[in-house]
Amino acid sequence: MRPVRPAGSAGFTFIEMALVLVISGIVLAIGVPSMSNWILARKAVDAAGFYKDGLAMARSQALSHNSASRLVLVDNANGQMDWRVDICFPTDSEPCTDSTGSWSSPTAAASGDPESPGGFRSLQRSASNLPPSNAMVSSVLAEGADEVYFTPLGWVDGRMSPRISRIQLAPSARRSGAFRPVAVALTLAGIATICNPDPADFSPKKCPPQ
Repeated sequence: MRPVRPAGSAGFTFIEMALVLVISGIVLAIGVPSMSNWILARKAVDAAGFYKDGLAMARSQALSHNSASRLVLVDNANGQMDWRVDICFPTDSEPCTDSTGSWSSPTAAASGDPESPGGFRSLQRSASNLPPSNAMVSSVLAEGADEVYFTPLGWVDGRMSPRISRIQLAPSARRSGAFRPVAVALTLAGIATICNPDPADFSPKKCPPQ
């Protein structure tokens, strides 16, 4: 025979329900910020991949077209940076620099493109899906640089200065400590890698020295 529960003992008491609510509130207070920080950290890694892809694209276009190329950073309304890849075919009379040369655009191929009129049009990618600047802050080294140029062999053109050598992503002041800063470093050989900019890091993931 099943034991009979005393009258009034069925279900939760008020104290038990209050205790459950208090514990739930504590769990939410701890868990929600942690989850928010984890999501922002994942988005920061994705943002690093976004810029790495742009640098790799600029290099690959130089190699595949046997041309000069460049990656240009353009401010986005969310405080981050879009990127654009252009190519240019240098001549003896008109080298491809920041102020000379016929560079491709999103609507037209570069002068001298052997595939014209259906030649390469500049590629653009928007940073609109990246975290806004009130959550993640991006910075570029060298200071003041917004472009980097590649030679037809895929090397960084060291004659152009200042040039992008690193793009760093860090939490904003209001999200301090939400994630570890991450960076995309570019070698003179034109290879872009995602790395840890912390100078105290001595792992293989540490960014190369500037």
